[in-house]
Amino acid sequence: MDMGSGMGTPVGRRVRDVVREVVGDVASDELPLVDGLFRFDDVTVVRRLSGRSRRREPLGFGWGEVAVLVTPVVWLTVDQTAKRVSDVIAEGTVRRTMDALRGVLRRRPAPVTVPPLTREQMWQVREQVLQAADERGLSERRAREIADAVVARLVLAEAGDPPRGPDASDDGSAPGEG
Repeated sequence: MDMGSGMGTPVGRRVRDVVREVVGDVASDELPLVDGLFRFDDVTVVRRLSGRSRRREPLGFGWGEVAVLVTPVVWLTVDQTAKRVSDVIAEGTVRRTMDALRGVLRRRPAPVTVPPLTREQMWQVREQVLQAADERGLSERRAREIADAVVARLVLAEAGDPPRGPDASDDGSAPGEG
């Protein structure tokens, strides 16, 4: 699977693929939102969903509506996990070199991928999803449903379950890009 930067092969599944699959399983009415977010790179999506966007309205509607959606809970938690685990795996020098080259070459950042996780890391992901869902005002039952779906999707990703959805390409580009 090409990272889109020509600098190697990622191990694991793209965060956006995991998110789309989980949202499709637990909140299919949010798939248009997820598909709309696919036109942005991962950094932009995380910034918008976390409220760190420069704009007042991160997705074109009020924050109150975003707070009860499943998509931000799943995307932000899986993204955070992928970055944290990848930072532990990657050597700092290699990461800094790749970041510097990407800046010089002005390439779109490679999509964030979730590397294989240990059982303990899976448990931590589940706990983080539960916490994020609680912070967003989701019921305990709904939070457990989402957390279980995220962990199940990550386990399936490790088992080699192929990605589903309109953007299941291996090139890391958003739909409509080459």
